[in-house]
Amino acid sequence: MRETERTSTTLTTEATPSLDRVFDLLSDRRRRYVLYYLNDRDDGVATIGEITNHILSLERRESGSTIGSGTEVDAGSDSETGSDIDAGTDSAERIRTELCHVHLPKLEEVGVVEHDQRSETVRYWTQPSLEEWLEHAEHKEL
Repeated sequence: MRETERTSTTLTTEATPSLDRVFDLLSDRRRRYVLYYLNDRDDGVATIGEITNHILSLERRESGSTIGSGTEVDAGSDSETGSDIDAGTDSAERIRTELCHVHLPKLEEVGVVEHDQRSETVRYWTQPSLEEWLEHAEHKEL
């Protein structure tokens, strides 16, 4: 009977992330951007490409609000030619790689998202304890 109790406690703990885990998940800007995007969608489902484009557009908007220096530095570091098209492609590829190898696995480990690698889709699973802080962060950040 104790094993059953432990199992159900473990499942409950995994289903509701602790406050420490919630803040850990929200500690990275790109991970927050993923969660903002998925939380705002009616069905909570998006492709990796859609999420990548969303993050790229938010980061471009953010760097565009900087007084010119951020955009120039990003373009120079993203591409040897310095062209905006090459910089955008390189940035998108880096964002996509980071999503697939860092952020989505971390979110999936906690049970917040399900990443189907075959179809390259991500499904968000509602987490009230996370959404409370997520909505607050989105309001302050965007």
